[in-house]
Amino acid sequence: MKLRSITLLSILLLTSFFAGAQNNNDSAKVDDRIFTKVEQEAEFPGGAEGWKKFLIKNLNAEVPGKNDAPVGMYTVIARFIVKKDGALDDIQVENKVGYGMEQEVVRVITKSGKWMPAVQNGRTVNAYRRQPITFAVFTEAFEITTTTAYTFYASVENEITVTADKVKPENIDVTVSKGSIKQIAEGKYIVKIDKPGRVIVEVFNTKKNKSLGTASFEVKAKK
Repeated sequence: MKLRSITLLSILLLTSFFAGAQNNNDSAKVDDRIFTKVEQEAEFPGGAEGWKKFLIKNLNAEVPGKNDAPVGMYTVIARFIVKKDGALDDIQVENKVGYGMEQEVVRVITKSGKWMPAVQNGRTVNAYRRQPITFAVFTEAFEITTTTAYTFYASVENEITVTADKVKPENIDVTVSKGSIKQIAEGKYIVKIDKPGRVIVEVFNTKKNKSLGTASFEVKAKK
């Protein structure tokens, strides 16, 4: 199965998230404290656009595909400290998705150099920063369409449409690693999963009795 990977920079920028403002009038404690909430967040030089250009140039988006990750979308959330001088420290990953993506995110953030520090009460301070980076893995063998890309919601009926290259809809079969799936029309299925987590969807060509590949879906709590 031919895989190709990309980094979804638009999603990365839209889903970057930080804590809200925090007031602290004790200036004696500001020098050494590591803030989780600040008036002005630390940011990469050049802001969102500069960060996007840096990732395009330096992030290896092919890592998950080369490590045989199933088709799907994977978001790695990194947490690190931006010090008063802009240096980064304590770079960690908060979630595990595998296939070399955590290591690649840590590598590229480590390579990003000095950032513009956070500001609190008019002074630069040490502060935490959380940064999601989303990878996407695609294949030319098949496509699975859902309301939200590669996402199911727990305890509801999730409708999916499955198409495969050079395979007629009547020759497609689909299974899930947990939960239930039922066909409602040619190429259309209802998937129901009880709990949040991840589930693997596998697509088959029944005429040739072979698997076309697998896709990984994140299962989120009901909206």
